[in-house]
Amino acid sequence: QVQLVESGGGLVQAGGSLRLSCAASGSIFSIYAMNWYRQAPGKQRELVANITSGGNTNYADSVKGRFIISRDDAKNTAYLQMNSLKPSDTAVYYCNAEGVLTTMGGANYWGQGTQVTVSS
Repeated sequence: QVQLVESGGGLVQAGGSLRLSCAASGSIFSIYAMNWYRQAPGKQRELVANITSGGNTNYADSVKGRFIISRDDAKNTAYLQMNSLKPSDTAVYYCNAEGVLTTMGGANYWGQGTQVTVSS
């Protein structure tokens, strides 16, 4: 059984920074991509950033230049460094692990979400 646990959310003033972590646990051989999504009240879930096993990254236009995604494969952990935060970044942030290979085969997993609130 693979579990994803996010941490690092909280309340911050506009212009501040937060660092989210997503740790995957279980008998994991490899993870193809680790993705961060967010969902604000009344809005659809959107992809914020992702990083592949090869280190390729992709960002939503709204966070380019402010957010940095990284991963530590030895720890099966992904990070999202969020700088220059805006009130519009307020949302529940979800971690998604794509192409997780275990003894049971490959699958995708979601974390439970962590709330990020940016005050003006």
